[in-house]
This record gives sequence, structure tokens and C-alpha cells, in this order.
Amino acid sequence: MSVLILGLLIFLGAHSLRIFANDWRSRQIARLGEKRWKSLFALTSIIGFVLICWGFGLARQQPVLLYAPPLALRHLNALFTLIAFVLFFAARVPHNRIKAKLHHPQVLAVKVWAFGHLLATGMLHDVVLFGAFLLWAIVLFAVSRRLDRRAGTTYPAGTLKGDVVTIVIGVVVWAIFACWLHLWLIGVNPMG
Repeated sequence: MSVLILGLLIFLGAHSLRIFANDWRSRQIARLGEKRWKSLFALTSIIGFVLICWGFGLARQQPVLLYAPPLALRHLNALFTLIAFVLFFAARVPHNRIKAKLHHPQVLAVKVWAFGHLLATGMLHDVVLFGAFLLWAIVLFAVSRRLDRRAGTTYPAGTLKGDVVTIVIGVVVWAIFACWLHLWLIGVNPMG
């Protein structure tokens, strides 16, 4: 469990600089230059992510059951995950009304993904992983919206075409992930 927690601290810590140390972050970008900052950020994120994956795998070898969710929640999680995939791509597809309305759909994708997985799983390592991501996403979303209001940030209006492209990509990638990649990468069949 300690490797998982270390990975979460590194990964989420790096991704929390805007929450807890935005002025320091801005000074470092100015001092190092944007390219070097992004390189260091990416390296830190990769290290944290690798530790999360490794630590989660280790923790799964010694499972501690906290609660046994009903089977129906696994199916509900499939819906939450589908929504999370659409939100994830809403952050990337230009000119969609989802991003125009929600402003930070990728952070919301993490919230929905983590919440759905907390409903569907009940092991200690699951609660640590998904609970940490859920808490982080809740705080980051609130801070990001507050920073947007303070800066007067506006998001361009979306179009129906942007919405359709976002939803189609999200559904297709979700289906591929749910039907094949989740089992191959995680070792769990979410549809089984």
C-alpha cells in the first residue's frame, strides 16, 4: 500500500500545484521557461503514475475487503465510466457545448470515474486510489472555477457538430476500453 500512496502523493501533488501553490508554480515557469517546466512536470507525473500502477498491483495481492457492493453498482459504474469518457474528450474536441458549459470537463471526468469506481468496488486499495482521485478532483474543480471567475475567463460557445464528435469519440473509446482494454490492462473484466 505504501508504494500506491507514494505514487498518489507524487502524481496528485504535482497536479495540485494550481490548488495549493499557484504563485510558486508561476514563478517556476518564469524561472525555468515553459518548456523545461512542462518537461519536469511530465517526468514527475510519469514517475507518480508508474508508482500508482505498481503500488495498486502490489496492493491487489493482499486485498482487504471494506464493503461488498451489490452487482447492480458494477453496471451503474459502466454508465458513470461512459459519461467520464465523454467528458474526457469534451476537454479535447474543439467547439463543443459540453466544455463551454462545464469549463473543466476533464476534472469532472475524473470525479465521475472515481465516484463510479468507489460504488462498484470495496477493497481498501480501491478506496485509497479512487477516493484520493475523487477528493482531488472535487477540490481542483472548485478552485479552477474560482480562478476562472476571478480572471474573467470565458469559454467559446460550442456547436452541435462539436457535441456529436465529442459524444461519438467518447462512446467508441469507452466501448473499446470496456470490452477489451480494461481486462488487458487492469486484469478485470468490467462487463463480466
